[in-house]
Amino acid sequence: MRRFTDDERRARLARRHFLSEPADAVDRVVGAVVGLHATDPATPYLSLWSRLPVFTTADLDAELYERRSLVKHLAMRRTLWTVRSGDLPAVQAAASDRVADTERRRLIADAQKAGVCADGEVWLDAARGAVLQYLAANGPTDAKALRVALPELAGVWDPAPGKRWGGETPLAPRILTVLSVQGDIVRGPNDGRWTTSRPRWTSAETWIEPTQAVASEAARALVLRRWLAAFGPATLTDVKWWFGNTLTWARQGLRDIDAVEVDLAGTPGFVLPDDLDEEPEPDPWCALLPGLDVTTMGWFERDWYLGPHRGQVFDTNGNAGPTAWCDGRVVGAWVQDDGGRVEVRLLEDVGTAAHRALQRRAAELTDWLDGVRVSPRFPSPLTKR
Repeated sequence: MRRFTDDERRARLARRHFLSEPADAVDRVVGAVVGLHATDPATPYLSLWSRLPVFTTADLDAELYERRSLVKHLAMRRTLWTVRSGDLPAVQAAASDRVADTERRRLIADAQKAGVCADGEVWLDAARGAVLQYLAANGPTDAKALRVALPELAGVWDPAPGKRWGGETPLAPRILTVLSVQGDIVRGPNDGRWTTSRPRWTSAETWIEPTQAVASEAARALVLRRWLAAFGPATLTDVKWWFGNTLTWARQGLRDIDAVEVDLAGTPGFVLPDDLDEEPEPDPWCALLPGLDVTTMGWFERDWYLGPHRGQVFDTNGNAGPTAWCDGRVVGAWVQDDGGRVEVRLLEDVGTAAHRALQRRAAELTDWLDGVRVSPRFPSPLTKR
């Protein structure tokens, strides 16, 4: 059985995530790693800055809102992702459909329980029809304007009746979430800056080129093969967690793509059958990655790149804050001071050369941000210190 050491896994991570050798285009990065986390609006921009030699926020904006080669979509683990528009049918069938089914059932049950409707299916279908008709007539529209214009989006519910943290909450945002994760509508132009999210909703069929639907099993094989090429070797638990599905689903997916079992320091792992060659050691490298970066969040079992630092760079809910990396390992974090200057906070001695490289990278990021303050949505204990 082929054995992969932690050092070799870190070497693969360095190259396949474009951290030791930068990429040459936005879509190449996004496609290679399946998608970039976008729950925090700044994350995809900073993730691309870390992987492209020359990158501006306008580069990503152009792909999202002008060429529309990328789109933001709710998918794996009910997380918002930036994915390639051409990959959307596969991502939809492999991950988003499962999320949509759960969100739809919960919304219908809550609306009926709140007395908003007697038949939740009919109520939600009417809201869907009203939203799509309005968008067809008026073009991209923000959530507030949709709520004002459409009585079908009215209604409130109380998530915790009688509790101090409960209270009446509008159902409209949840309706729009269901429509988006079903693939009916997408996030169009952003009325905020790159560090904030104020999307205008638009119908999917008018925003991006229509593409043929993909059957669920074919979609699973396609997306899992793409993911394993970038993140393998990975454990069965990694696959289950990353896709937000069941162990049975993960096992069948690995069988469908003929994944090969390998040894990860005594733990079973899996790689693609044509991806067993030894990975050469890359040149020394360092990186400053944003909170929720796709690499930091790439695996469930993370000791091989986190070491003892998990509790310092992840919050208690498993969300990663900004991180500093050296040669495939997390060695600290980065923050901005009151003047916007990027500072590196190390958790271990990385040596003189690596320390200087991180300082240079911090200076480059300071210049690139040009005074813009980035507040991670999920700060880690180290960044809050």
